[in-house]
Amino acid sequence: MGPQTAVRIVPEHPKKPLVRRLIPDRSQRTRHIVQGLFVALNLFIGIQFYLWVRTFEVASPAFTVSRPAGAEGWLPIAGLMNLKYLLVTGHIPAIHPAAMFLFLAFVLISLLLKKAFCSWLCPVGTFSEFLALLGRRVFGRNLHIPRPVDIPLRGLKYLLLAFFAAFIGAMSAETLTGFMLTPYGLVADVKMLDFFRQMSLTVAAVLLVLVLASMLVQHFWCRYLCPYGALLGLVSILSPVKIRRDANACIDCGKCARVCPAALPVDQLVQIRSAECSACMLCVAACPQQDALQFALAPRRVPAPARRWSRRVLSPLIVACLIAYLFIGTVLLARVTNHWQTNLPDSVYRSLVPNIDTVAHPGI
Repeated sequence: MGPQTAVRIVPEHPKKPLVRRLIPDRSQRTRHIVQGLFVALNLFIGIQFYLWVRTFEVASPAFTVSRPAGAEGWLPIAGLMNLKYLLVTGHIPAIHPAAMFLFLAFVLISLLLKKAFCSWLCPVGTFSEFLALLGRRVFGRNLHIPRPVDIPLRGLKYLLLAFFAAFIGAMSAETLTGFMLTPYGLVADVKMLDFFRQMSLTVAAVLLVLVLASMLVQHFWCRYLCPYGALLGLVSILSPVKIRRDANACIDCGKCARVCPAALPVDQLVQIRSAECSACMLCVAACPQQDALQFALAPRRVPAPARRWSRRVLSPLIVACLIAYLFIGTVLLARVTNHWQTNLPDSVYRSLVPNIDTVAHPGI
């Protein structure tokens, strides 16, 4: 046995045999690496976007940078509006096309790999996970919301999703085009930046409450209020890959259910179909029994004479590679087809960005 091989010995179960886990679980290490890389990517894009905005705010900038289209990933509403426009007209919109392609990439990831975007890529989800860990360090534990209260609260994000879906669904192609061509639509990304740069006391107080709530209740925002996560969760129900439990190997220790951020009864189900599962694989990492819990495709019957079922397991490395393939592949497709950048002349930005305070939402 090599020095890198970890052996986890589980306590003897009265009904089931002891099975040692010879292969160390690397799901969380792999997931945290992917999270860190994506946070770093977002920071890089954010800094570049800020510097680009400053080139139009400063009379004589010392240097200029190009506009990073990746910043549109923070415009999910624009992505949803552009997707509606594509479905109605068959044409890819010229304003904020990257928002739509990134939106499609994250939806595709959820369709194939459950709601993995939330636990593997989303910077908000990563920050929320950190806050929950900080809360356990500060307060000793995270609060457990009773199920009769927890379930109705989870419905809030679906109500928010329904509101946005109904609003955008009622818009015609002409209305969508008209909105995107308004001054607000053209610089929606700059308005997003200014939302944080010129934060009011009310907004700061709300964010502070959300931070505190996320320290007390694990994934408070993601669990109760995020409409983006609600949409990806509904899509993820169709995913062929799920957390699957082998009832014959399970020793009923309950560790998987205790660590589940969504408080799902993993120890009582054969497979997790819930829209709340984010494929974080914390339950798999906590399971002490070899092959009792896996992130896998449906079992497949092995031909005779074996006469047994074979699981098609996705290792953490495979999950990370698939996420990278889907994300990078979608971005490359948009670039190759020249549908990545919002190609507006600098004169438009030079007119709007310095006067961003006067640019209001057309509905206000």
